Amino acid sequence: MEKSEARARGRPRSFDREVALDAAMRLFWEHGYEATSLAQLTAAMGVSAPSLYAAFGDKEALFLQVVDRYIAHGGDQTQALMGDAKTAREAVARVLAEAAIRLTDPRYPRGCMVVLSAVSVSEEAARVQSELARCRSSWEGEMKKRIERGILEGDVPSTANPVALASFYTAVLQGMSLHAKDGASRERLKEVGEAALMAWPPKPRAKRR
Repeated sequence: MEKSEARARGRPRSFDREVALDAAMRLFWEHGYEATSLAQLTAAMGVSAPSLYAAFGDKEALFLQVVDRYIAHGGDQTQALMGDAKTAREAVARVLAEAAIRLTDPRYPRGCMVVLSAVSVSEEAARVQSELARCRSSWEGEMKKRIERGILEGDVPSTANPVALASFYTAVLQGMSLHAKDGASRERLKEVGEAALMAWPPKPRAKRR
């Protein structure tokens, strides 16, 4: 055997990093962090275990990269959706309505990857738990800031509790994700969002002179 042929056979198989990350993201999205095995990942990504470790690190490091990719490609649209809404209520309504669409998009696994992965993460994966919690906290924080702005601008009553409201609607979004995973229709999720908006604090009535 010639040396050039030996070197060719000994080279690690090349692969498209972006395609491999997308394949890993779909697996984690469908099965969660801990239920996804290394064998499933290498098969879906088209790489050997040594190549996976060399390119992405261990399973935990790979998952954290997948989370970054998920968020960068639309997994967190909270701030963008609320950006130009005239009122805080309209901003939250947009997030809920868009969630009903995004969580049931037939092109992707149902539900939110960050929410669904968090359900099955044990204490042994503390770094993964921390990152998922940070993502959810960030989304809740954006909603809280928009509600606080609504109080300053007068479209949210000054008696409203922005922390409680943001937590409530974040919890609704997480529940919608679980409903989507269980097969709830897009229309049903829209109804859930509309029902949640009925809890929005009403503006105080103007005092009669």
